[in-house]
Order: sequence, then structure tokens, then C-alpha cells
Amino acid sequence: LDSQPCQLGPMQNGEAMSPQDTKPTAPPLPPPSPPPPGPPEYPRPRLIFHTQLAHGSPTGRIHGFTNVKELYAKIAEVFNISPSEILFCTLNSHKVDMQKLLGGQIGLEDFIFAHIRGETKEVEVTKTEDALGLTITDNGAGYAFIKRIKEGSTIDRLKTVCVGDHIEAINDQSIVGCRHYEVAKMLKEQPRGIPFTLRLVGPKKAFDMIGMRTRVPKSNEGKMVNGKETLRLRSKGAATVQEVQNEFEEQATKKVDDLLESYMGIRDLELATTIVEAGKDKKNPDDFAEALDSVLGDFAFPDVFLFDVWGAIGDVKNGRI
Repeated sequence: LDSQPCQLGPMQNGEAMSPQDTKPTAPPLPPPSPPPPGPPEYPRPRLIFHTQLAHGSPTGRIHGFTNVKELYAKIAEVFNISPSEILFCTLNSHKVDMQKLLGGQIGLEDFIFAHIRGETKEVEVTKTEDALGLTITDNGAGYAFIKRIKEGSTIDRLKTVCVGDHIEAINDQSIVGCRHYEVAKMLKEQPRGIPFTLRLVGPKKAFDMIGMRTRVPKSNEGKMVNGKETLRLRSKGAATVQEVQNEFEEQATKKVDDLLESYMGIRDLELATTIVEAGKDKKNPDDFAEALDSVLGDFAFPDVFLFDVWGAIGDVKNGRI
């Protein structure tokens, strides 16, 4: 007989194992899945701006912001204050000048002045007509404030109320965090003949500004860029350096801003710019309304406003204005 070699399995504790004694090994575990992606990291423009507190301070240098809230945080860090102390900023002027108000664009050579919280005051108001005579805007970080007071209006007769005052509360109900159009709606809904209370916070003033009551003319409102390029701040997405608006865009934006004041009691050049950008290339009002709803659906603009805006953009585009 031919001898057959005995086939032995692997060794265990120094002893041979037969093949049937071998245990299958478990398959390797799959590699852990990567963590879900977070919000996209937007690049911070490497631009340096100079800043001061409007009532007086040394000059600071800030950079690396991409929206208004980040801008306020950078300014606050430089001057060792809380970002919530900042009411609004003006460009190239320390005065409460609504023509120089910082909106969504900063000229690359602009100097930023931050106006911080000053005196708090409470004012009792009684509506004698439907409109109070106020135009509201906001700072993009939760504070609504007065941008214009109409001459001869109910508010104009209350000499303690000034342009630049932040509206902190209506009848002791805080409105911090509300957008300008929400505040304007609340004020419009106050009944005639029944007193209500406004709690206002004025910007801190330097000695040479005490006693001034700023009145804003309509012409050239919001002209706030120098040079040929600006830093465009956006509530969503990265800040971008872009060319100053051309003549059509500038005129159309001013017309839309006027319509915002007329329909909603607010002024907001950044909002007006966004509306113009949504409508300038559209062929009909339905496409315009759809584009606007996709970027500004929260506003729920009435149809009559949209048609007037569409008409204003068309008038500027065709040289009728």
C-alpha cells in the first residue's frame, strides 16, 4: 500500500488541528462612514478695514468677515465690547447720517464708524392719523431703528424721538430680533386714539452731537460707496468683491427702495438690490414673482407691490425714468 501523508490543519497550543476543527474568521468590519458635512465654509475676504466707535475711540483694524453679524463681532472684539452694544454703522462719517448708513455694501476704501447703545427712553404715542410718519430699517443683526421721520407727522411732534433711535419694545413687548417689516406692521396696527409706549435706545453721542436732531433728505439716500469696487455682504453665502452698481441698477434700486417705503414703511437698500437682481433679466412678471419668492419668500410681498416693482424696473430699463 502506498502511504498517504496525513494533512494537518494549523497548530493550536502546539497541537495539530484537523481541517474540520478550523473555525471561520469573521469578516472585517466596514470602515466608519465619514461624518455628515456641516455648513459650507465660506472663504473670508482678505480685506482690511479701519473702524472707530462713532462717539470717539482709537482706530481699529478688522478683516475676515462675510456678513453683518460677523462684522459687528469683529468690531466688538477690537473695542472689547459686546456685539449687542452696536446699533448700526455708518461709512466715512461719525454722525447719525442715514445717507451714510452701512447696508449690504462697503467700498474698499470706506472707514466704518460703529454707533453703540446710548440713552434709553420711553415715549407715549397716540395715533391721530393712520400713519405715524416713521420709516423703519434694521441693522441686519436683530435691531430695528428709525431711518426717517416725516415732517409734520405724529412722531415729528414728539421731539424726543430721533432718527437713529433703536425701537427696543412696543408696549413693553420686546421686538429685538424682529425684522424691519415686522416692526412697521406692528406700528401700523396700533389703533388710533389709544396711547401706546415705545421704548427707544438712542446711539451714544459725542459732545459735538448732543442736541442734534437729524433730518434726512430723500435725495441720494444710501450713497455709500467709494471707488469702483465694493464688498457685498450677504445674509446667506460668502461676501464678494464686485463692481459698483451701473446706472440702471442704481436707479432701479432707488425706485424699489421708494416702493418699499411706500408699501411697507421700510427702507432697505440691500433688500432693494436683491429685488432688482431677481428681476432685471426676467421676461415677464410671473417669472419675476417666482424668482423673488425663491430668494425672499419670507416677506410674502402683495401682488400689487410686485406689479409696481416690475413696472418700475421696466421703466428704468426702457429709459422712461
